[in-house]
Amino acid sequence: MRTPAGKECRYFYGDYHRGHHREECRLLDDDPSTPPTWTPDLCRACPTPGILMANACLYMELKATVTRPFPFIQRQVRVRPYCTKTHREGFDAHIGCGECHPLPDIFGEKTS
Repeated sequence: MRTPAGKECRYFYGDYHRGHHREECRLLDDDPSTPPTWTPDLCRACPTPGILMANACLYMELKATVTRPFPFIQRQVRVRPYCTKTHREGFDAHIGCGECHPLPDIFGEKTS
């Protein structure tokens, strides 16, 4: 679904049927230990739509939190990837863990 920032994101949900106006980010609402912190302004700089366009790995799970690096800077979404196949985390989510989908030989080094 299209976010308020105009990007496609599968975690954004908007209910506008028959006068309803309910919007939510289901990636941020996944964690029941944190209070609901999503507001439409977070979609502007959220890295999730870019990650979903670059990497469609079925084994990658995204975990997101809302952070404020300094008191005078606006809140931002921080996304952490996790691979359920290799049980790794801390890799670049745009590329992937490197184990699930290896690069074809055509992208390797030439030996002759």
